[in-house]
Amino acid sequence: MKIRPLSIDGAWEISPQQHGDPRGLFLEWYRFDRLAAAIGHPLRLAQANLSVSAHGVVRGLHFADLPPGQAKYVTCVRGAVIDVVVDIRVGSPTFGQWEAVRLDDDDRRAVYLSEGLGHGFCALTDDATLSYLCSATYNPAAEHTVHPLDPELAITWPTEAPLLSARDAAAPTLAQARAAGQLPDYQTCRSLLASRNSAATPASTEGGHR
Repeated sequence: MKIRPLSIDGAWEISPQQHGDPRGLFLEWYRFDRLAAAIGHPLRLAQANLSVSAHGVVRGLHFADLPPGQAKYVTCVRGAVIDVVVDIRVGSPTFGQWEAVRLDDDDRRAVYLSEGLGHGFCALTDDATLSYLCSATYNPAAEHTVHPLDPELAITWPTEAPLLSARDAAAPTLAQARAAGQLPDYQTCRSLLASRNSAATPASTEGGHR
């Protein structure tokens, strides 16, 4: 398993090692100890979600109030998506920037994004299925969204006709969300992460049943 930081502080790409033979294949798509070693603290697993989307669907850009925020570990178990991480943290040196990672059922990569980052994706196939591990349970009163087609962000979505939910289509732009005081503060995010980075992570090796 290889874990590398993305250009946005607080986001990582995870590439698992796949073991194949005539029976099929085996991989470790999540390792709490290896992730904790990379990000500085264990992921608190509070909820797991599954999302199925038709081709051309764009979901996002979603984020949650801090504290507690909601960190996410996302992988595509069927089909393919372009997964997008957006820095919406006011005061961040990369505020307003985004990075895209292809997640699919071939390379089986995953993305981890820490609390305070915006998240969205575009389905490249029908029945594109994402699995999320989340650090906090869903709280609709604390959930927010930024319009995924905001011209200021200029995200390159790989579809000519994005299919949005009514909620996402009515979402504010990044500037509007900032003016309304909805966006997380960069220093608050850093303080939250610093308070968790003292967690110890046990040493371990690759393993599992193949």
